[in-house]
Amino acid sequence: MMRGSHHHHHTDPISYIIRKADSVNKALDSAVPLREPLKIHEAMRYSLLAGGKRVRPVLCIAACELVGGEESLAMPAACAVEMIHTMSLIHDDLPCMDNDDLRRGKPTNHKVYGEDVAVLAGDALLSFAFEHLASATSSEVSPARVVRAVGELAKAIGTEGLVAGQVVDISSEGLDLNNVGLEHLKFIHLHKTAALLEASAVLGGIIGGGSDEEIERLRKFARCIGLLFQVVDDILDVTKSSKLTYPKLMGLEKSREFAEKLNTEARDQLLGFDSDKVAPLLALANYIANRQN
Repeated sequence: MMRGSHHHHHTDPISYIIRKADSVNKALDSAVPLREPLKIHEAMRYSLLAGGKRVRPVLCIAACELVGGEESLAMPAACAVEMIHTMSLIHDDLPCMDNDDLRRGKPTNHKVYGEDVAVLAGDALLSFAFEHLASATSSEVSPARVVRAVGELAKAIGTEGLVAGQVVDISSEGLDLNNVGLEHLKFIHLHKTAALLEASAVLGGIIGGGSDEEIERLRKFARCIGLLFQVVDDILDVTKSSKLTYPKLMGLEKSREFAEKLNTEARDQLLGFDSDKVAPLLALANYIANRQN
């Protein structure tokens, strides 16, 4: 009994997440050093190193470890997903998109560096993500797996992923809420939020040497927590007058039930894996489900 409890204590999931986020920050800092041309690298680093909870890269590393891989194998992939996440935030904030002046209480990239540089900083992060994934991933990982990871990541960003979510989001602004159904809303969120979360988990599974079945379970897990992320967000912010939200469409009670169902479905995907290695993934899911901010 003592051994068991001691063993469980050994991987406290919260300290695991904090530890991994910290290694991700160090890896990002060294992956994108300040060099010539200075301004573009400054702009890239400004947004890339602006804090953030590093949910995606930590998910990538935890997924890799879940299927028996080492953190070091997944780190380039983890950095790549965070670079792409950062690119999407920089481009999201632009005047031609959401036109935001602040992000997490700091001036947005284009406010500091100008629109032209902000667009290029996003482009540079996008292309460098793939360069880094392809060139920095350990040679222990088979080329076939690296290529598969590159394909997954590309798909998560394009018209099947992030970009699709953005476009549909833009075109749904100002629509009559009664004419926009749940499917439409789910589409936006599956693509805008869940696509990159899904890719993060899948990349970890691929690079960690997971079987096709393990990778698919990671995919479903991440898809559930991606939707969960959004539902919880909507429930926390019931006052979003202009935005289409789950509570507006299905009511608060039903939204809470939906969140519960997603959380259970996410957990079910992890049955049968080593319980010690599942803990950080469950902690990420719980963190997302019980966010208060």
